[in-house]
Parts: sequence; structure tokens; C-alpha cells
Amino acid sequence: MAVTGSYAATGDMTVYQIRSPASSLPQGVVVAASTNNLHNPQVMAEEVTRKRELRLLKNREAARECRKKKKEYVKCLENRVAVLENQNKTLIEELKALKDLYCHKTD
Repeated sequence: MAVTGSYAATGDMTVYQIRSPASSLPQGVVVAASTNNLHNPQVMAEEVTRKRELRLLKNREAARECRKKKKEYVKCLENRVAVLENQNKTLIEELKALKDLYCHKTD
């Protein structure tokens, strides 16, 4: 089936007839509503403004969430650095102790 064939505009509604390629008989009718308000510049401007505000609101929320995740990530990294620094300090002390022990045995 294809949306070939004719369509007729009647008032506020547009009617499309769906025809199969082999036949010119209508297979069904699809009705799409279109109001005259959509062609009104004031209504269109309000719709554009509403969509823009919605987009900006979603963007603000996404940015807030992104900053929150980044803050958590940085905090996690800082904790990891602290743990690794402590581990490194412990290993350095252990190495010194083993060096002292080894040096005293060879003397």
C-alpha cells in the first residue's frame, strides 16, 4: 500500500486515501487533524517559546545532574588518591625496614 492517489482538504481536516499499487480502489482512509490555529503567527510564536523554555529546562536539569556526577567522581578520585598515598607511605616504610634488616645481616 502507498499514500499515492488523492487527498482532499475539507475544513479543518485533511483526508488521505491509501491506494495499493495494483488497484485504484481505496484500501482505507487516514484522517489527520490540522487546525487553523497552527497557522496563526501568535500561536506559532507561543509554541516556539514553550518548546524553547522546555528545552532550556531540560538542559538545566541535565547540566545539574552532570555537575553532581562530576562532583561525586572527583570526590571518589580524591578518596582513592588518599588511600593510595597511605598505601605508598606504608610500603616505603616497609621497604626501609627491610633494607635496614638486610643491611644489618650482611654486616
